[in-house]
Amino acid sequence: QVQLVESGGGLVQAGGSLRLSCVASGSIGGLAGMGWYRQAPGNQRELVAGITYGGRTNYADFVKGRFTISRDNEKNTVSLQMNSLKPDDTAVYYCNAERDYGDYVDHNNWGQGTQVTVSS
Repeated sequence: QVQLVESGGGLVQAGGSLRLSCVASGSIGGLAGMGWYRQAPGNQRELVAGITYGGRTNYADFVKGRFTISRDNEKNTVSLQMNSLKPDDTAVYYCNAERDYGDYVDHNNWGQGTQVTVSS
């Protein structure tokens, strides 16, 4: 099983920046795509940004131009640089990882979450 540990959340004023990091450990064989999701109170968990093992990225429209996802395959880490933060970005942010078994991809690997709070 993959263990994912996030860090870097906190409280920031609107317009500020935060950098989230996530390190994968344990059974990381077949580690494939990684990404960040978020969940605000009363809302469903939603994709923020994803990155393939090869570095191809995708972003939710609401973060394009403000957030940047990156990864280090040697260190098994994924990061999310968040700039120009808005109060609407307030949520618990979760790291996600995929494991590719060849004929099956396990998407259900999650960190414990890190709180990001943006004050107005």
